[in-house]
Amino acid sequence: MSDWIYGFFMAWGMFLALPCPFRRWRESARGKMLACLPLGGAVVGGVWILGAWLLAGAPLGVRALVLAAVPWLCTGFLHLDGFMDVCDAVLSRRDLATRQKILKDSHCGAFAVISIVLLVLTQWSLFFSAGAIHWLPLLLIPVASRASAGSAVLCLRPMGSSQYAAMEGKKTGYVWWLAGLLLLSVALPLAATGSFAPLAAAVGYWLAAYYGYRQLNGMSGDISGFALTLGELAGVAVLTLAR
Repeated sequence: MSDWIYGFFMAWGMFLALPCPFRRWRESARGKMLACLPLGGAVVGGVWILGAWLLAGAPLGVRALVLAAVPWLCTGFLHLDGFMDVCDAVLSRRDLATRQKILKDSHCGAFAVISIVLLVLTQWSLFFSAGAIHWLPLLLIPVASRASAGSAVLCLRPMGSSQYAAMEGKKTGYVWWLAGLLLLSVALPLAATGSFAPLAAAVGYWLAAYYGYRQLNGMSGDISGFALTLGELAGVAVLTLAR
């Protein structure tokens, strides 16, 4: 069986909480796992548009709540954990060593709680204010954010304490593969519906990732989760507010 197939299902099992139909590990497919991250995003996007279709006639508040929560539920709140950790560290406004220490602290601080409440309210409000939602941009927002995430992990210097530190020096043509998927996820909805939502998700990801990278002196899984969460929020904002 191809390493690409293994890589896809390894990415599914690692980064999604949805039941994985083929939960296997092959060490030779480790690099392809990261390259398949956007394909896992397509699974999230598929669940998102399915939820939007099933709840088309539901009360607006209920529909907004479910659509806001879908990407978090699909990932088992994995990226929200990183979002909260980074908010706690950065908003502490302490020196670099202390910020990095707070990032790895398992306790939840006040800044994390405040930030997650604002995030949830914002995403719910965006879907509550939405009219008809084009399915293609909604499908591709998670693809664009994860193509950006894979590229950032491969291209940005990792923090010394990050699990990505072991990957340093192993950059390959996967960056070009991810760039191609990013371009496709941005161009398709723009050509088909005129929507900039996936582009906004990608730009939002890179801005947030760069901010976290500068504030914490390196890239990590927490920073990627922080950036992915804010990137998808930016994509949702453009999708629901740009008429």
